[in-house]
Amino acid sequence: MPELKRLHAGHAPAVLAFELANRAYFAASVSDRGDEFYDQFTDRYSALLAEQDAGICAFYVLVGENGSVLGRFNLYDLKDGTAELGYRVAQHVAGRGVATATVRELCRLAAARHGLRTLRAGTSRENVASQKVLTKTGFVLVGPADPADPADLGGKSGTWYQRDLTVQP
Repeated sequence: MPELKRLHAGHAPAVLAFELANRAYFAASVSDRGDEFYDQFTDRYSALLAEQDAGICAFYVLVGENGSVLGRFNLYDLKDGTAELGYRVAQHVAGRGVATATVRELCRLAAARHGLRTLRAGTSRENVASQKVLTKTGFVLVGPADPADPADLGGKSGTWYQRDLTVQP
């Protein structure tokens, strides 16, 4: 049974393998991270762990029985009871309810462990699967993402969703 675990230094090799194995799959619906991401992975990974240690973000990995990473589920910019949710699952487990179940679990953890009341998530218009996951897990559409703002969806058109964690879907 896959297990959602808080990201730690020991996950680095499995996270890199996950990102490399699924790079083309992810690029079909979200902006590609670019070669620089992979070339500087060790430094970037260390920076993520530092952000997590500082309480700015909370990063999780869904780990399979064999130790491989099946997905990444992240809470960004934790502040004033809110955060942004980002996630990606491996192509070979997509469409099997893995993302939906794990987003539900992360919503529970966001409230219980991190004291969050609201989560926001953006998705590109092309990413219908992610839109379905968000809707199934209690997120509601709140408006368009600005394609001119790379902080939104990496220059892609899309929408923002939001979930009130104080209400059960």
